[in-house]
Amino acid sequence: MSRDDAIARARTHLDCGEFETVLSRLIAIPSESQNPGRTVQIAEYLDELRHMLETLGCECQLLTVVGAHFLYAERIEDGALLTVLGYGHGDVVRGMDESWAAGMWPWRLAKLNDRWYGRGVADNKGQHAINIASLRAVLETRGRLGFNLKYLIEMGEEVDSPGLRELCTTHKKLLCADLFVASDGPRLSEHRPTVFLGSRGCLTFDISIDARESPHHSGNWGGLLSDPAIQLAHALATIVSPTGRILIPEWVPTELPGSIRRGLADCIVDGGPGGPEIDPAWGEPGLTPAEQVYGWCSFDVLAMRCGTPQAPVNAIPASAWARCQLRFVIGVDQEDILPALRRHLVTSGLDMVQVTPSPDDGVFPATRLDPEDPWAKWAQASIARTTQKSPAILPNFAGSLPNDIFAKVLNLPTLWVPHAYPGCQQHAANEHLPIGLAREALEIMAGLYWDLGEPDIQPIRRFLDHGRQVTARSGGFRRDGGTRAGGQVETG
Repeated sequence: MSRDDAIARARTHLDCGEFETVLSRLIAIPSESQNPGRTVQIAEYLDELRHMLETLGCECQLLTVVGAHFLYAERIEDGALLTVLGYGHGDVVRGMDESWAAGMWPWRLAKLNDRWYGRGVADNKGQHAINIASLRAVLETRGRLGFNLKYLIEMGEEVDSPGLRELCTTHKKLLCADLFVASDGPRLSEHRPTVFLGSRGCLTFDISIDARESPHHSGNWGGLLSDPAIQLAHALATIVSPTGRILIPEWVPTELPGSIRRGLADCIVDGGPGGPEIDPAWGEPGLTPAEQVYGWCSFDVLAMRCGTPQAPVNAIPASAWARCQLRFVIGVDQEDILPALRRHLVTSGLDMVQVTPSPDDGVFPATRLDPEDPWAKWAQASIARTTQKSPAILPNFAGSLPNDIFAKVLNLPTLWVPHAYPGCQQHAANEHLPIGLAREALEIMAGLYWDLGEPDIQPIRRFLDHGRQVTARSGGFRRDGGTRAGGQVETG
């Protein structure tokens, strides 16, 4: 039995209808983590995943940390083999039941125009179902995986992963592995396989001005009282240019590393049919769209409020407020983002502007595995061998994931192989997954898992193990923008 046999078995799992049956069961469980009334469904989903992983010969246990529930599974074949940690999240955002197209419902898998529709089909139920099915194909073909498997399922990713950091800190020995392989987020485009190696960081914060206790008539007091809306607009204008270029030096890296430029040279950002049209003059000058979104930082104003927009009156407002967000990459000091903003505003004569972290959103640190790391090159070769396509290798996901927990707390090189695409409507009504993409994803993961069990994986492992030892002796992370010996992960 061969690699091709394992790939064919994974493909047959879809073509014969078995995968659709499994996916239908998962979609039918309304595991909305944003809905406090879904605790029974959260437990039901973990039980369904426990059964799926036990059929792979895994020993499973439920773990609870600070009130959050996780499923941990492991199949240890030989202590001398490579150990791979997998991950997925079984929770979903709210179903938005009334907003779906006619005849569709978020908790019933529907098939239309070679697509599957249902809440979680792309984020993230369909993605980890593909990975588990691919593991099964390898196991049934080879009779063993050829590596040790550990798998973690969480049920709170859509609410900032409560308990995940504490779990990985407390159970670091249990989760010890050589490599992290998981699937979430979208590909670069629907038809191009993709690997991303980390995620941009994200910090959401508020800027506001409280000028006085109440508004005052603009005829009587106009020209005498400061207008917080005007002041806030000027504050924003000092942060970002009219074309979206960030003007605070501490908020951007000093340069775009050569390995990042080379890795993104053939990447074209394309949202597919229905996706927005890119504004070519927006953002940092001299960067391609791919470099802008995967290699650089972006600042956005998410919401603004001043006065009573729904019923304006002739009054100078008492206050103004904006919720802002910075997505940042390696090279930006996360701890200095807000202090740098405060210094900048004072220097600009805008010391009346208050800066506060958003109470509603957590902070995601930036992580990145170098695109020229041996594991990145290995994954690229495996996927190319399976698909006869050149996969996109992205230094980091443009959005945010709790990748720093796996990269920094567990000290793992991280490979994310996404099975969705930019137009999949995740977090919206009519979430869907193209069936052709799912078929290719099953083939990719079967090939990748097969290759992880091959003897020629050991030289990579030995090289990286040596790098870990050198790193331990030299004191850990380098902060000069490079990677650690052995291709380890850098985090900001």
